[in-house]
Amino acid sequence: MAAKKDSNGSMNVDLDIVRELAGILDGASLSEIEVEDGDRKIRVSRGGGAPAAVQAVAAPLPAPAAAAAPVTAATPPPADDHAGAQKSPMVGTAYLAPDPDAANFISVGDTVATGDTLLIIEAMKVMNPIQAESAGTVKAILVENGQPVEFDQPLVVIA
Repeated sequence: MAAKKDSNGSMNVDLDIVRELAGILDGASLSEIEVEDGDRKIRVSRGGGAPAAVQAVAAPLPAPAAAAAPVTAATPPPADDHAGAQKSPMVGTAYLAPDPDAANFISVGDTVATGDTLLIIEAMKVMNPIQAESAGTVKAILVENGQPVEFDQPLVVIA
């Protein structure tokens, strides 16, 4: 378990999970990584040269079954270049199709409705569908299949 309250009400943090998240943070050259499971959350962040800081909120997270593979960092385009783009709500790996043999969820020029699945992001072995926040036409897909993505990275431009 990542964090639990002891009989005094103090929070105990599972340092193995924190170390694993810090390793992912370093390996992917990220400044912050956050993992949520319902109302339970752990955030590991790095601030200008200071060691990684840990913020554990609420209840425990289950330990991952296996160590995560190293993630290669991808430099996201500056957010200003794609005003109005739908952004990633998490750190993970983007997949444009539900499985390797299936067609992509969307293509440039497609019309999408609010709530349509645009792509999926795998984070901590969980596939998370990313749904359109607004209806419109897909103007650009800013990620490639299998590409690592960061929190708040522009993914798709819909106008």
